[in-house]
This record gives sequence, structure tokens and C-alpha cells, in this order.
Amino acid sequence: MPDGVPHLKPRTLRDPAALVEAGLAPPEAAAGLERVAEHFAMAITPAVQALIDPADPLDPIARQYVPDVAELVTLPDERSDPTSDAPFTPVKGVVHRYPDRALLKPLLACPVYCRFCFRREVVGPDGGLLSEAELDAAIDWFAATPQVREAILTGGDPLMLSARRLEHIIRRLSAIPHLDIIRIHSRVPVAAPERVSDALAAALSTDKAMFLCVHANHAREFSPMAREALRRLQHAGVTLLGQSVLLRGVNDSAQALEDLFRAMLAAQVKPYYLHQLDRAPGTARFEVPITEGRALLRQLRGRLSGLAWPTYVLDLPNGAGKAPLGPDFTQAESDGWTVKGPLDHRDYPYPER
Repeated sequence: MPDGVPHLKPRTLRDPAALVEAGLAPPEAAAGLERVAEHFAMAITPAVQALIDPADPLDPIARQYVPDVAELVTLPDERSDPTSDAPFTPVKGVVHRYPDRALLKPLLACPVYCRFCFRREVVGPDGGLLSEAELDAAIDWFAATPQVREAILTGGDPLMLSARRLEHIIRRLSAIPHLDIIRIHSRVPVAAPERVSDALAAALSTDKAMFLCVHANHAREFSPMAREALRRLQHAGVTLLGQSVLLRGVNDSAQALEDLFRAMLAAQVKPYYLHQLDRAPGTARFEVPITEGRALLRQLRGRLSGLAWPTYVLDLPNGAGKAPLGPDFTQAESDGWTVKGPLDHRDYPYPER
């Protein structure tokens, strides 16, 4: 049990037997979940376990992490690499789809394994840790590619690295003159907040613009421990953004999204992206149609400050980028535009001059 957090349960659950023992899966489900475990990693940290109500069969936290035999069903349009990382990998660990930014994946391990993950066929406890030579080659690529202004650390989860290793990577990236921004994507602050020590936060210190994008999908994930971890990062000079996925059974109501975005802002996390589900194998049970997603956000316009408003996007295949999905409040007319009021839902003409 981690020091200073006596209410945490003692261990990360990593197999179906542990899920059954913890009351997160019925005994009769164990055989089916063993088949799932042969294909996809599973892990539920003590911090996440503490957020789950095992008496609620529809618990939105459990739904994100507890495996289901439905994951064994792959639909024809589901792809193992739905965002086309592989074709845009110039060297191992780097993905370069956009002209001015690129991903650096120093490892493929995560504190938890989301059941809807678009990289679910490559992430896992074995880690995929870049060797020293591979990391050198990846950072050399950034140094030799001056059009890239932003390095985005992802994976896996970069905050699963030791503070020493993370500091080494940040220091080397910070020494590249044409890099202006370093961004990290992580579940750790909400899923394993005890990892965010003073040393880990200090490892992110840089004279570059440093952003950390917290992946969270439900307001309950912003626990007191998570908020403390986020404060520690803020005190280290990190600007916090929030990234979410629109998920059936997790946040597929206007109220759930409002609560999520308000919880982010209360923790000084700016909602950045709300993603349409990437169609990875076995994830269909989480999909919310785009029409429904647009309608949900339309309900929230006017209820939420613009500070709480993310961009709703679909990450397209073939390196085509993230397409904004709306909702749209304008309609083109022959003489200009009709604009719908987000508060009164009336149409207002706006002719071009």
C-alpha cells in the first residue's frame, strides 16, 4: 500500500482472477476474460479501483477499464492501426503526420489499459521501452528536422518512466533550438496520481513551453489525489490540457460531459479535445454516433463557458489529420448566413455586406 495513501487498495489488478477476487467481475466471466487477456493487456491501479462502485453494474469508471468478452469481436471497419501511425514512422518511436509536430513514444507501457484504446494491440506491460540507441536515433531525428516545432511525448504513458529517465529526455529535447513546445500525454495524474512526486514534476522543468494533456473521461476521475498531482505539475510550470473520448456508457449525456469539463476547469485543466472513438479492434460497444455527439455538444453551448469547450474531432486514417466535427451553428444563405442562437435556439440572419 503506497505510503501516505492508506485508503488505496494494495495492488494493481492485472488478470481475470484478480478482477473476480476484487468483485469487479463475476466468477462465471473468468473463462471469457482469460481469452480477452490473451489479446489485450489489462491493469486497474489502486487509485482507479477506489473510484469504482462494484455494486453498480453500469459504473462509468469500471466500464473504461474492466474487460469484456465483446472485445473479442472485431468488426470489418475496425483496424489495428486506425490512426495510421506505422506509415508515418521515420525512425522507431517517432510518428510524423503533421508538418510542424511529431510524436515521440519512449515506451508502450501504461498504468492502466483502457478498453477502448486505439493502440491496444501494441501497448502492454512488456513496455516497448526504447533502447538507448533507439532513443538517440529518435532525438537525432527531431534535431535534424527543423520544420518540427513541437515534440509530443506519448506511448504508452511517458509518466511511467522514472523521473531520471524523463528528465534526460526533456533535457535533450530542450536543447534542440527549433523546438518551441514539448507536450506530454498521460493518464498518470488521474489513474496513478501517487507517481507524480516532486521529483517527477521537477523532471519536466524546461525553458520551452511545456504542456501536459491529461486523459480523462469522467468527472469522478478528478479525485482529491488527482487534483493534488495536477497541482504539483502546475507548480512545476506545466500548463495543463484535457483530452477525452466520447464513450457510450461513460460520458454519453450532456450532463456527464458538463460535469467532466467543469471538473477539468476546477482543476485548472483546459478541455482541449473531445475525440470521436477510433475504430480499433473490439471497441464497438463504446461508439457514440457523430450525430449524437454533435447534438450533445449543441446542448452544452451556452451552458458552459468557452473555457470549458473542447474541439470535437475525428482522427482520420492515412495521416489525414484530426477533422473538427462541430457542432455548427451557421447555415450559408444566398446573401450571407443564418446563425442559430445557442441560448434561445432562434435563427438570426447575418447578411454579408
